[in-house]
Amino acid sequence: MKENVKAYGAKDSKADLEPMTINRRDIQKDDVEIDITYCGVCHSDIHTVHNDWGNSVYPMIPGHEIVGRVVSVGDGVTDFKEGQLVGVGCMVDSCQTCSACKDDMEQFCENGATMTYGSKDKHMDDHTHGGYTTSIVVDKEFVLSIPENIDEKAAAPLLCAGITTYSPLKNWKVKKGDKVGVIGLGGLGHMGVKFANAMGAHVVMITTSPDKADDAERLGAHEVLISKDKDAMKKHQGSFDFILNTIPVGHKMDPYIALLKRDATMVLVGSVEPLDPFNGAGLIMGRKRVAGSLIGGIKETQEMLDFCGEHNIVSDVEMIDMKDINTAYKRVMDNDVKYRFVIDMASLKN
Repeated sequence: MKENVKAYGAKDSKADLEPMTINRRDIQKDDVEIDITYCGVCHSDIHTVHNDWGNSVYPMIPGHEIVGRVVSVGDGVTDFKEGQLVGVGCMVDSCQTCSACKDDMEQFCENGATMTYGSKDKHMDDHTHGGYTTSIVVDKEFVLSIPENIDEKAAAPLLCAGITTYSPLKNWKVKKGDKVGVIGLGGLGHMGVKFANAMGAHVVMITTSPDKADDAERLGAHEVLISKDKDAMKKHQGSFDFILNTIPVGHKMDPYIALLKRDATMVLVGSVEPLDPFNGAGLIMGRKRVAGSLIGGIKETQEMLDFCGEHNIVSDVEMIDMKDINTAYKRVMDNDVKYRFVIDMASLKN
């Protein structure tokens, strides 16, 4: 066991994050040890630290947008080598035997995926600890290869924000010429715009904020639709092939359902809480669909990273030192970041 690994975490739901030390398991046959260089800050890190979903365990070491270099590998590992640029996302294990896992959708593991932090650790008498730390040991099946041609630090949020938006665009077969709406220009929304643009879609950023128009177009949106403008919303009614809804809180759905074409789908990726009631007629009149999507399996996440390598796609990031994490959390809650914070782990190591 590797003891006294530097980390940053919270002792309880009311505490600020502070320096801690944790233990990591020794390398086993199928393990990869990673020296963490960068870790993204996801809004779900904050929800989990604050126990907003009621299932947090402490001490809590967050972080599931992990990028680093391979330090060593177990005897059973052939796909990764020392020095290789790799990533770890939201999961570090699953049963590997259920129907979901066999279909490469480990995120829906019927026996419960082992999340990167806050899950029961299969290897140690502890719960899992995330990426706000200097190193991590992960089963080879949950390690991802990151293309060397993309910006290493800006690749970190791809491991959550990236796959969360890429997966529904691919699953609902967004293609060249489709009219795709992306609701909300934040950590998820800005990735949705980039991916939909790279897939050849006509991308419309749907936002309540007119001041986000220039940024949306810089990121790849062809149009900006202000959802508070009733005339503009009416003009776009019934015209979208697909809508990616990244709004992170409960909201009125009817205005967005009205934008869909017949047989079109809106997918929710942001709101994991009750939505405002909506009128079923909006779905019935047009055979429209509202669906949900959660990250992606390992195979699809690797596909997404390879796609990013081909199209040179990364997140727009603001770098921080580890000591500034509590300020960063406050700014995320205040919606004051464009568009993801990434921690430089050299600041923790030093």
